[in-house]
Amino acid sequence: MKSNSTLFDFILREWLLIAAVSGLAATSFYLKKVPVFLMPELQVLFLLWLLFVAIKGLENSGIMSKCSQVIEKGRFVPLKLVVLTFILSAFVTNDVALIIIVPLTLSLNITRKDILVILEAFAANAGSALTPIGNPQNLLIYWFFHITPLDFIKSIAPFSVLFLLFLIIVSITVRTQNNKASQPRKAVTRRAVYIYGVLLVLVDLIVLHILPIAVGALVLVYAFLFDRKALRVDYFLLITFLCFFGIADNIRTLLVSNLEHTDHVFIFSALSSQVMGNVPVALLFAKFTTQWKALIWGTNVGGFGSLVASFANLIAYKFYIAHEDSDNVKSFTIKFVVYGYVMFFMGIGLYLIMF
Repeated sequence: MKSNSTLFDFILREWLLIAAVSGLAATSFYLKKVPVFLMPELQVLFLLWLLFVAIKGLENSGIMSKCSQVIEKGRFVPLKLVVLTFILSAFVTNDVALIIIVPLTLSLNITRKDILVILEAFAANAGSALTPIGNPQNLLIYWFFHITPLDFIKSIAPFSVLFLLFLIIVSITVRTQNNKASQPRKAVTRRAVYIYGVLLVLVDLIVLHILPIAVGALVLVYAFLFDRKALRVDYFLLITFLCFFGIADNIRTLLVSNLEHTDHVFIFSALSSQVMGNVPVALLFAKFTTQWKALIWGTNVGGFGSLVASFANLIAYKFYIAHEDSDNVKSFTIKFVVYGYVMFFMGIGLYLIMF
């Protein structure tokens, strides 16, 4: 009986992994091909692994708990978290922003963490859309079409600004309370804070192409030799990413048409993101169209909606359900998807109004 319960719990928590593996197997079988994983995709997975380990080390050091005490003071905790996530995501990418903010949020001694994590995922998607370096699909489109920074920001600024205002209004209405039954705070280990802080900066410099990716091995070497607890990260999430890269490669072989109509580019890229994720969609559609503005809007609007629509959604979702205090996985999943599609259709409406 216990084994059945354990299997059910695994399926409930890792259904996304199961779906990704099944989708990869089905598309590979149908096309009779083995997916090709490009070097940039494998580098993204490696960088995510490094970020997970560095953040896990910081979390174990107790610094997250210390920072949470500062955030808990005063009013408007949801507002502070949403705005901070929005700003961070514009400059350090949405994935990195959530890897930092979501564990911090889960260490807070307050209620309604599920809503906060969902709002943070949305804030990361909205904030990262504003700059060419905010998310992978923006960077890809920015370089592929040789867009100037000003043209890029002007084309997508209404999307980011209006969604920020909406999220600010929503976050102000969210009422949180201190959770008196929460666990005691961890003591801060200063040495670990300094070491993992430096390692996190190294990874950020790699993401910005200032340091070579080989430098990232220092993170894994240190963790393996001195702090193996930091290696206990969500490897199922990394496997899920790998499967979706494979699915995207399989689907890429099915698309051979040229997309030039602006509305078609927007709606097809937004809808395709719901299944493939907006990063693979940007990579795929850029080869078939010259309508870069529609593609920027489509992939960024497409980041809302399903859990696989963006890596940011996956990261926020997996961090929450993997946390030891999360006992409402089904409710959280429903809220995330429902609220996500509200934002998705709001984005479609905004595009139709403006263009």
